[in-house]
Amino acid sequence: MTGNMVEWCLPHDINLDGVEFKSMASGSHRITSDFIYFRKGCYFGLACFANMPVESELERGARMKSVGILSPSYTLLYRYMHFLENQVRHQLQCPGQYSPLEAFYEDKKAVLPPTGNGLVNACPTWSVTTINRCMHPEMKITHPAGCMSQFIQFFGEQIMVLWKFALLRKRLLIFSPPPVGVVCYRVYCCCCLANVSLPGIGVSVPELRPFFYINIADITTLETEMSYVACTTEKIFEEKKELYDVYIDNQNVKTHRSHLQPLLRLNAADKEKYRKLSEQRQLLLYSQEVDEDCTSNEEDLFILFFMELNNRIFQTLSEVHVRAMGLDPQADRSFLVDLLEVYGIEVTLVIDNLCCP
Repeated sequence: MTGNMVEWCLPHDINLDGVEFKSMASGSHRITSDFIYFRKGCYFGLACFANMPVESELERGARMKSVGILSPSYTLLYRYMHFLENQVRHQLQCPGQYSPLEAFYEDKKAVLPPTGNGLVNACPTWSVTTINRCMHPEMKITHPAGCMSQFIQFFGEQIMVLWKFALLRKRLLIFSPPPVGVVCYRVYCCCCLANVSLPGIGVSVPELRPFFYINIADITTLETEMSYVACTTEKIFEEKKELYDVYIDNQNVKTHRSHLQPLLRLNAADKEKYRKLSEQRQLLLYSQEVDEDCTSNEEDLFILFFMELNNRIFQTLSEVHVRAMGLDPQADRSFLVDLLEVYGIEVTLVIDNLCCP
């Protein structure tokens, strides 16, 4: 028994250490197919997995492979989902026939960055980089129709709890047995909860980055991360409390950090915000059904709802402190900065850095 191994990749000199475990989730042998988002260094990957029974003692009655790609961004990887699904089925039925993958690589390699990406099969990762690196993370990771709707329905009012933890840039870890594809989308949705579009916000705080699927090979990396959202199929992570702040098992959200535990309780304001979100969603669904209005979708509604909520919070914070002094937040800004300098008062202005106390 050899376990997971990289069978083939392009380019041949790319470092794929550990990718054989990232692109095939622990426990996948119990299911017939899945897809998985993951991170490999500074790249993001998408792999499609399939499991086919075979009459072979050497393969222990089952042939399992993954085919995947690596890219500097995750936002457009979905474009290659159908190709990956077809290729993993092809590899199960015709092992070792890599010509379609080679043709795919030859077609895409002109847009690969100088550092190189890779193309792999069987616990894999090959690479395509037609990705806009500057695209803001909340924009388009397109997913199955209704992904945002499923996220809202799955967590219900608990979304407001996740929102607070996401805005605080905590380390969020989601546990679920395979299949893990839909759970990777929950990782993405959690990251969307923390979006802020005001200039200057978040300059000094860690970015809330999606790690997507992780396993025990990622422990060393996670030890140095200050903020992330990830998912795993490995229950052992629950015991490693030093690696996360918030642990999510199905709809059960919990934290071992005593100062965060009060945030697990929904208050009246949380319920009111969720009521407004549900109301807006129902109005959108009604307009789509009655007026056949296809200009808006649930993903946009969801993202904008939380972005506007976050913007309002930080905008209010930036104004209230300065107005309390009897000054204008914008017109008196330079005056206040000079005043503090003249009198030697060391203060970080909220208006300068809204995320710091």
